[in-house]
Amino acid sequence: MTVFEHEGKLLVVDCGVLFPEDHQPGVDVILPDFASLRDRLGDVVGIVLTHGHEDHIGGVPYLLRERRDIPVIGSRLTLAFVEAKLKEHRITPTTVHVEAGDTHTAGPFGLEFIAVNHSIPDGLAVAIRTAAGLVLHTGDFKMDQFPLDDRITDLRHFARLGEEGVDLFLTDSTNAEVPGFTLSEQELSPAIDQVFATAPRRIIVSSFASHVHRIQQILDAASTHGRKVGFVGRSMVRNMGIARDLGYLNVPRGLVVDAQKLESMPDDKVTLICTGSQGEPMAALARMANGDHQIRLAEGDTVLLASSLIPGNETAIYGLINKLTDRGARVVHKGNAKVHVSGHASAGELVYCYNIVRPRNVMPVHGESKHLRANAELAIRTGVPADRVVIARDGVAVDLVDGEATIAGAVQADYVYVDGQTVGHADEQTLDERRALRDNGVLTVVAIVDVPGARLAEPLEFVGRGVAVSPETLQGVTRDVEQALGRAPREELEDVDRLDELVRKAVDRSLRRKTRQGPVVIAVVVEA
Repeated sequence: MTVFEHEGKLLVVDCGVLFPEDHQPGVDVILPDFASLRDRLGDVVGIVLTHGHEDHIGGVPYLLRERRDIPVIGSRLTLAFVEAKLKEHRITPTTVHVEAGDTHTAGPFGLEFIAVNHSIPDGLAVAIRTAAGLVLHTGDFKMDQFPLDDRITDLRHFARLGEEGVDLFLTDSTNAEVPGFTLSEQELSPAIDQVFATAPRRIIVSSFASHVHRIQQILDAASTHGRKVGFVGRSMVRNMGIARDLGYLNVPRGLVVDAQKLESMPDDKVTLICTGSQGEPMAALARMANGDHQIRLAEGDTVLLASSLIPGNETAIYGLINKLTDRGARVVHKGNAKVHVSGHASAGELVYCYNIVRPRNVMPVHGESKHLRANAELAIRTGVPADRVVIARDGVAVDLVDGEATIAGAVQADYVYVDGQTVGHADEQTLDERRALRDNGVLTVVAIVDVPGARLAEPLEFVGRGVAVSPETLQGVTRDVEQALGRAPREELEDVDRLDELVRKAVDRSLRRKTRQGPVVIAVVVEA
């Protein structure tokens, strides 16, 4: 999410979500921090969406909860995906439909939209004109010269803006470390066709629910090889229905049937398309791998992972592949077949764009720190002065004044966790506690204390969950607690809260010394 400010008005470009990693247990998604906008929501003149992937549109419902009438500006497919999400939040948005080549005015911002090619149809770059300068934001893009939908990145438009003079160029950094040019989507077709030609039983394809281009390739292969297709999972069914109705997905008559009807068909005539290619625990594919989905994997099934491996998800994905293999499935993925290409420009494409646009200032966006820095180096190699390349972390404020971009300050930009139906209530302390419970278990200790005698009236009682401790060790813990009580000052024993803490700390120290374990200890102290 990027926010532009001019003449006291604010323009938001993209508003996505981040997906949680293993060290963020219980979190569904992570939102941008709206804290810096909350007192200025009336100044927001629009939300520009570059394309319909979750990491660019997933946060829109949460921002519109704060102010429902902010205009949402985007292409037809992008708006359709957003409107479907907003319906679940019971929000009817104010939308502005734009296409490549269109212009639109939002407050003091003049917007011009440019076609870019990505792994989803209808991607747009946006040029933002103000009295302070011209900004060009690429969104996510690549330069596929043979795209499946024949819609190439409009480099002529980029060049025209370059001739006009781009003051600040925000460029997609995701593949900045990858040399050369990203492969064309069409180069995948032979590998996908080979999977369909050789699979002896069912084919289960896992992809992002918004990856329309990849799903089209799967549908084409299924049709060629006489297979029927069923979509599995609410988001997949919803998004592919939208894409088909709007004409972005070509589905031959009779090819797609209800997934339940496929159960009565021969296995070699069945293809299932579901979500879960990133190892998400609640997605359909993970549940199949765990054996708790209505679709049961069997020996000879083929699973095709048709999405990229997102950094940070490696452990979950490899674990998923192992589980699928243990169930007898043959797993085809990017590591052993050419079944996925990136949707992002590689280094060669980025350099090409820098040479066309010749921007005065560059601010790499989209990617981790290493990707931003790699992109910055590319810009410098094409002649952009190093002091005109801004690497901005989340929350950093950048000023564009008199044609020069500089870091001017920062605003609050914490992670905002969505946990079930709650937003922003889980914090880092909550996650620390969850990690401790997950990694070490919990041990509840019930102590009946004879306060006047400074001793235990009865042996400690232990109730453990996720804790492996021998009875002999627990007897030693009881002796250590008795010794701690005997050493404690009278005023500590007579204060209920301090007595609870005394017992808890004594148990914790004893366990760590004897077992090197650190379960979460809860002490319940009762005076005899």
